[in-house]
Amino acid sequence: MKIAFIAPFGIRPKGTVIARMIPLAVGLNGLGHEVAIIAPPYTNPEDSGKTEMVRGVLIKNISLGPSNKAIAALVLARRLYLAAMAEHPDLVHLFKPKGYGGVAAFAHILLRRLGRRLPPIFVDVDDWEGQGGMNELHPYTWGERTIFGLQEEWLQKHASAVTAASRTLLARTRDLGIPPERVIYLPNGVDDLPPGNGNRIRTKLGIPADAPVVLLYTRFFEFDQGRLHRIFAGICRQLPGVRFLVVGRGRSGEEEQLADAGEVLGFASALVMAGWVEPEDIPDYLAVGDVALYPFADTLVNRAKCPAKLTELLRAGVPVVADNVGQLAEYINPGISGILCYPGDWREMADRAVELLRDKGKSQAIGEAGRRNLLDNFRWSNFATKLTEFYALNGRQL
Repeated sequence: MKIAFIAPFGIRPKGTVIARMIPLAVGLNGLGHEVAIIAPPYTNPEDSGKTEMVRGVLIKNISLGPSNKAIAALVLARRLYLAAMAEHPDLVHLFKPKGYGGVAAFAHILLRRLGRRLPPIFVDVDDWEGQGGMNELHPYTWGERTIFGLQEEWLQKHASAVTAASRTLLARTRDLGIPPERVIYLPNGVDDLPPGNGNRIRTKLGIPADAPVVLLYTRFFEFDQGRLHRIFAGICRQLPGVRFLVVGRGRSGEEEQLADAGEVLGFASALVMAGWVEPEDIPDYLAVGDVALYPFADTLVNRAKCPAKLTELLRAGVPVVADNVGQLAEYINPGISGILCYPGDWREMADRAVELLRDKGKSQAIGEAGRRNLLDNFRWSNFATKLTEFYALNGRQL
């Protein structure tokens, strides 16, 4: 079967294409299908018009332009749609029901209703986009938020079927009146990769070989910054030789806020800020961590998310101390494959991290159990098999 994936943006620097679409495509290709990803690379405009292969998956980056937003929405949607149809797909799968891809999907559904012989279209939801969701975290205009909210609901209701990345999003499809047989729970998964070379990164960043390292792999917006500062300060008071390795980049100067808080609260000398890291280098950085923190505020946005960064940490065998919010409890068996804390309690997160840093036997056992749980229950190859069956069922019905 030939399948066209329509991406919401390019492969850099955002994670949806790399973390969700490409591994699914790899799994489907391994089952004998042929997947092409059609992307509007406005996040990486240097790739405008380029075709590339990533892990054996064809990625077609459409040409960008014009600069006017309203005109660009129609032009880029048309280019996405024509590029997808040029693959002569048996099925189209849109990832994120909004933006340029959402306009292309809307046109596809309308043309099918007008009698055009076109393949079925599936919609993937991995975030809550509408009211109270991701749209409010971006500097969109009122009009853009309204359109995106309408796209999110309408496209799910009228698509051939829906794939949902979290239990909260799965429940949302029921609220929209979508029949259960037209929806599948498809959380983020992992492939089995060898561990990274943490010693290389310790040397590169000047982290002493015997220093305990607390890892924060983050985009910062998913939690209260003041709480993070208190967690770091609390850990540093109990373990003066600790290092905090921060991998990732914020949107609103969070790194500077963290550095300033370090000066005030006394953990500045322990901070090691790696910033944004190339995807191929991530395993080496994760391998540095003796314990990873995953603060996650109890919000609608977070409850609906299926955080790929958490799966990367667990697959790396790093023991994780996380908040008990949404999908995090799907991946972590408390006390066995990770530690779950009461959301918002900075003292508990700091204390549990220190406990693991002081008990290497326990932390190693938890890290190994976390990795084993993911490989046993959340492999992309298994999800690709389930998705193939779901495609066959819902592709025949419409």
